[in-house]
Amino acid sequence: MTTVKDMLRAGPADTEAIDGEALARCIQECEQCAQTCTACADACLSEEHVEELATCVRLDLDCADVCDITSRLLSRHTGGRSDLTRAQVQACALACAACATECERHAAMHEHCRLCAEACRACERACNDLLAAGL
Repeated sequence: MTTVKDMLRAGPADTEAIDGEALARCIQECEQCAQTCTACADACLSEEHVEELATCVRLDLDCADVCDITSRLLSRHTGGRSDLTRAQVQACALACAACATECERHAAMHEHCRLCAEACRACERACNDLLAAGL
């Protein structure tokens, strides 16, 4: 299976200006977070008191969409607009923080929310690390 790092190295674009490790980690964390948030939203919808999880479901789905587009945008690093990419990564960190905070509220009762909060925090850190690395 091809990894994110392999694909970033295989392309002809000069990525010297970007920390390749931070970029690859951010892409991977975004992909993982998108999947986890989607699964968490689905699990929330199956819970007995789903109405209490409405905000969680909305944030899960919003975060999944933001993480998905962020990973795709970061994977297209040739000739892109760095200001747009930076704004997207900032938005992703914000979405992950909001989703994690909401999922943490439900983590004691729902394992899927605990796992989702962890994935969101990891993605938030990866986004902030990439921004700090000079994206």
